[in-house]
Amino acid sequence: MKTGQMRARFVPARIRNGFTLIEVMITVAIVAILAAIAYPSYTQYIVRANRSAAESFILSLANKQEQYMLDTRQYANTLALLGYSSTPTDISRNYTVADPTVDNTTKPPSYSIKATAIGNQLSRDGKCKDLTIDQTGTKGITGTGTVASCW
Repeated sequence: MKTGQMRARFVPARIRNGFTLIEVMITVAIVAILAAIAYPSYTQYIVRANRSAAESFILSLANKQEQYMLDTRQYANTLALLGYSSTPTDISRNYTVADPTVDNTTKPPSYSIKATAIGNQLSRDGKCKDLTIDQTGTKGITGTGTVASCW
């Protein structure tokens, strides 16, 4: 530097070491809005996934019923005869699947399999609730929705 010249130095007016209250409040508001939009969609997704698992299970039971019919000329009246000692855990948390209702005395024999919603599934899935299927493949529900929208 030559004599008489001054070196310009940058001195910030204020050094910031954090966020202002307004910035934090705006961030909290944005997160709250996103959560308010996302949570209901997430719970409906969980309800549909639980219902789908129950539908898959009772459809597999119906398939095993038909295999049992071919082998023994009658339908099985317990889950044990179909190869299940109990309902799988992922389904039993949300649905109770009882032994099939069977009538082997009619011509042709008949059965009905029912998955009854319990707990959160019952309270959140009012449009479908309980799921049923019979020997003809007829699907049913006990909720306020339609069979087509639930199955």
